[in-house]
Amino acid sequence: MGASPPDQTRRGRPRTAGRAANARDQGPPVEAAAHRRAPAKASLYDAVTGRIVEELEAGRIPWVQPWDAAGFAPGLPKNADTHRSYSGINILILWAEAARRGFAPQEWLTFRQALAAGGAVRKGETGTTIFYAARFTPHGGATGAGDGSRGPGEGGGSSARGGGAAAGGAGASEAGAGSAVPFLKRFTVFNVAQCEGLPDRCTRAAAPMPPREIIPHAEALIAATGADIRIGGNEAYYHPGGDYVALPPQQAFRAQIDYYRTVLHELGHWTGHPSRLARDQRGGFASAAYGREELCAELASAFLCAALAIQPTVRHADYIGAWLGIMRADTRAIFKAASHASKAADYLLGFAPNAARGAAAATVTAATCAQRATDAARDVDGEHDGDVDCDGAAQVREARA
Repeated sequence: MGASPPDQTRRGRPRTAGRAANARDQGPPVEAAAHRRAPAKASLYDAVTGRIVEELEAGRIPWVQPWDAAGFAPGLPKNADTHRSYSGINILILWAEAARRGFAPQEWLTFRQALAAGGAVRKGETGTTIFYAARFTPHGGATGAGDGSRGPGEGGGSSARGGGAAAGGAGASEAGAGSAVPFLKRFTVFNVAQCEGLPDRCTRAAAPMPPREIIPHAEALIAATGADIRIGGNEAYYHPGGDYVALPPQQAFRAQIDYYRTVLHELGHWTGHPSRLARDQRGGFASAAYGREELCAELASAFLCAALAIQPTVRHADYIGAWLGIMRADTRAIFKAASHASKAADYLLGFAPNAARGAAAATVTAATCAQRATDAARDVDGEHDGDVDCDGAAQVREARA
């Protein structure tokens, strides 16, 4: 799951010309220019955002994985054939669908991929629609566009790997020759739990994480970023001006596992610095820009926790109202936030020793971790105007005197 939302923070027809790479993964794409018969692109944004809003209105947070309750295998959703992780909005779609339908595995594939692997989708099963963002150039072809931009067959961005339909964006007829028109392609995937006869390579599950509060590979990743992390006080936030992260001692958290959720959330903000991914972090508290950045960091933390097999406690829903406001005002907001969050998560995972996502790639001694968690000698400056995020009292016990 993710870390702190806006807490008391500081701050039709088959074509070959436009066929994307990795055809083995995605199958023959079905594309449509904006002038063809296809639903308006906005309708797809509306449909996906509408589903997420329904979940939030019901008091559920779609990007929180209820692993303990549902027996989910921890991790990001992956393509069972290529073993590449999905990213962006597709992570949220597949997590929510797995939770709704009680699928334990995190592996998905297309109908054609199941057949190619020697198995089959069981008769009567219904698939899940995911998306790949692309751009169509009139008199040209379709090219992949960025939402993680790993290509439709690689589990990237708004990617998928099966026959799909494109939804062209409005305004294509007005675009001049050579102007790229963004659109979404829809693809259908099935959870491996809906299939039969698949080889072991398609159904293997990640090894469960041993029960402990100090997580060596997470500590190694955090240390490898080189971020200025200051332990002390009873607030968690990222200070853009000073480019540092402030955190309470790990022992101050009601559930110590949430320390990792929180530090990954703040590092999500840290990636937005101009010297890194350069997101706009100028919005003041309670502004729309502030809310969007908080949603991005919340999702980045959720994606990172999944990739590192960290299972934090379910997040309190204090700021569901703020997220609902953002999504109702802009049905594309969750797409944008999920895209930025995937990029932030990928940026941070790039620091992992040997890029071993979800594996204990390095050893950090318990003594080192304990020292780092208890070092409160350096108190955080009380002036926090302009800082981003604070997990605050909802997650942290009152600091010891």
